[in-house]
Amino acid sequence: MQRLSRPIDAPKDFGLQGVIEVPEGAPVELDLRLESVMEGVLVTGTARASAKGECVRCLEPLGLEVAADFQEMFSYPDADDRGRARTEPADDAEEDEDRLFLEDGMFDLEPVLRDAVVLALPMQPVCQEDCEGLCSECGVRLVDEPGHHHDAVDIRWAALQGLAGSIQDGEKDEMSGDAPRSAHVDEKQEK
Repeated sequence: MQRLSRPIDAPKDFGLQGVIEVPEGAPVELDLRLESVMEGVLVTGTARASAKGECVRCLEPLGLEVAADFQEMFSYPDADDRGRARTEPADDAEEDEDRLFLEDGMFDLEPVLRDAVVLALPMQPVCQEDCEGLCSECGVRLVDEPGHHHDAVDIRWAALQGLAGSIQDGEKDEMSGDAPRSAHVDEKQEK
């Protein structure tokens, strides 16, 4: 068994592109534990990195520390699933497709790291849990303007609302042919 700690540079496309990702070349700290077992080498570890992206609610930039745990078996290329030396080629090519192998005593950790880090990243990152997002009408960030609102106008009535604003109170009475309401009230009070 051997323990290793080392920094590496993040590869390209290390995250959810356009949402949140570890920038290419950013440092990724690895803490690894390598164990020799019958079938090959069992690699257990943690990857720590800083991811950058934007809030899905308000579109503000954000940074996030991510820690991803992983464990993977890297098999000897000439051993079967029980660690015994193969005497003839494997019959089941599909079984080998899912396995990772040691090549010249080395293993490629990038696909394992990519899977672990991408799964550890939030699918919908937010700058803060109670982020209110943007106004759906004008795009103003609602955290910056807490009392922000728009008077809702039902579009079915919008044309009538414009017409109502153009007619004065006196014009309404003349159009209907009635006397002003105040006159009707006065007549009733006199009787």
